[in-house]
Amino acid sequence: MKILILDDDPFVLKLLSIQLKAFGLRQRGYLELVSCEYGNQAVQLLESDADSVGLVFCDLQMPEMDGVEFVRHLVRLGYRGHLVLVSGEDERVLQAAEQLARAHGLNILGALHKPVFPEQLRQMLDAALPVAPASPTPRASLPVYTPQELRHAMDAGQLVNFYQPKVDLQSGEAVGAEALVRWRHPDDGMVPPMSFIPMAEEFGLINDLGRLVLARALRDAAAWHAAGHPLHVAVNVSMGSLGSLDFPDFLVSEAAAVGLPPDKVVLEITESRLLEEPAAQLDVLTRLRLKQVSLSIDDFGTGYSCLAHLRDLPFAEVKIDRGFVHGAARDPALQAILDTSLGLARQLRMKTVAEGIEDIDDWNFLRQSGCQLAQGYLIAKPMPVDELEAWLKAWPSRHVELFG
Repeated sequence: MKILILDDDPFVLKLLSIQLKAFGLRQRGYLELVSCEYGNQAVQLLESDADSVGLVFCDLQMPEMDGVEFVRHLVRLGYRGHLVLVSGEDERVLQAAEQLARAHGLNILGALHKPVFPEQLRQMLDAALPVAPASPTPRASLPVYTPQELRHAMDAGQLVNFYQPKVDLQSGEAVGAEALVRWRHPDDGMVPPMSFIPMAEEFGLINDLGRLVLARALRDAAAWHAAGHPLHVAVNVSMGSLGSLDFPDFLVSEAAAVGLPPDKVVLEITESRLLEEPAAQLDVLTRLRLKQVSLSIDDFGTGYSCLAHLRDLPFAEVKIDRGFVHGAARDPALQAILDTSLGLARQLRMKTVAEGIEDIDDWNFLRQSGCQLAQGYLIAKPMPVDELEAWLKAWPSRHVELFG
């Protein structure tokens, strides 16, 4: 795989190249750096061999073709690798460009303000492209799977749950974990959800997949309780599940079968995709709350009618999107958004969860702001269920080491 750097400044091209080479690119799966000073030159390279480019660094302010125009070409070409935006422009312009890339469905790692500091670059690479042992059978491009392959994987038990812990920001106590599905592929190794969830939604497999993940999460949570860890378990649910009137009864029946109280279950629902079938979904959401299942509005702030959702729907928790969390300690605009979101949640007597906490500054700022729960790489990355027990035992000591 190649890394493409697009910037009209030769000095920046050289500096970024030196910095990237210093961070062990081969161990991250990248074997070559390619530099371009003009957008048209980069587009021609991608048109001839887009699958070999796994990471693009793109400047926003360039002659002939600016970064926003280049993003349009990435969309046209169906680019599936990672994207990092780099600019010396105003921070708000950089944020707007980042949101535009996300809106187009591009896999954006984030945005870097010039001058790019090595530590910022390293943290971004570590979070998204961790150093790993070289694979004996490297692939030239991201694999594409069929609905039949996914159905077989579901039937064969190849889909597994990973869990990312949630902790109380004030006490540091572990209080829950979010279930995140992975595909343990016999040839491709551990496949992330972005490689198969969109396909599952498109071909009508998401409801069955969601129930499979939920049933396993309930069993795992019941085992935690039996071992003396009364954690709640959070599970993402699809719009298909929320349109199925029997879903509340299914959930309660599955929880009862393993001995897990329904009030230890949190369903995380993405805000921007709510109410596609308003009557059926409101029916299901209300019945879930009547059965003591907690509802969390996920990725809060990324949709378009969040205030109406808070007013009309029986949510008990607000989960603030990582885009408003990481780096907020150094960004007045993010601080204003966070303060408003947390204040609104407090007035509505809703719990608050911050996702995407990646460094000490994030933790301290959210703690001082009055947020209740935290989740992110600073605390723990998603892990297989059999590693959670060891993490729970080690966390109190690590919490003291990190925060005193």
